[in-house]
Amino acid sequence: MMAALGHEVRLAIVRLLLTAHPEGMVAGEIQEELDIPPSTLSHHLDTLRQAGLVEQMREGKFQRYRAQSESLRSLIDFLYAECCTRSRAVAPSSLTAINRRK
Repeated sequence: MMAALGHEVRLAIVRLLLTAHPEGMVAGEIQEELDIPPSTLSHHLDTLRQAGLVEQMREGKFQRYRAQSESLRSLIDFLYAECCTRSRAVAPSSLTAINRRK
């Protein structure tokens, strides 16, 4: 999952899909919003789908993509557990402070 999110374009796709959650977006909307060539977008969406970060549904002749919120939640839980409970690299209270700033 982290490798899939490690690419700038894929991270932008996941962020965009999270803003459209839970409805998601059809591929053409994602392409238009991020100005990505269709073949490049298809490659990135497939990588995210294989990593379990997005789900794909057919709607007639369109493909709709949604962020997999449960997978993302599991990743966040893992990162929180690793950085904030096993090591003391980041204080849990600092994560709450980051969330409040938004």
